[in-house]
Amino acid sequence: MKKQILGPYIIGSAVIWGVTIIGASLKMGDVADKTQVLSLLSTGAGLHLILIWGPLAAALKKLRKQQDDAVPES
Repeated sequence: MKKQILGPYIIGSAVIWGVTIIGASLKMGDVADKTQVLSLLSTGAGLHLILIWGPLAAALKKLRKQQDDAVPES
């Protein structure tokens, strides 16, 4: 995996957390309902795990397998 492939994951992570933090700060104006803020933060964390870490782990696993296959046996 080349360094260019990591770029979209970094940008995606920043977008997810940026939207999550902005949404949470907008909801904090209405302090009466903190369950909505907790729900928003939990959703952001879940999306981050599914959309960023899942594909990134799969890509790194594929890279590791390619590197292992490329190493000649002695």
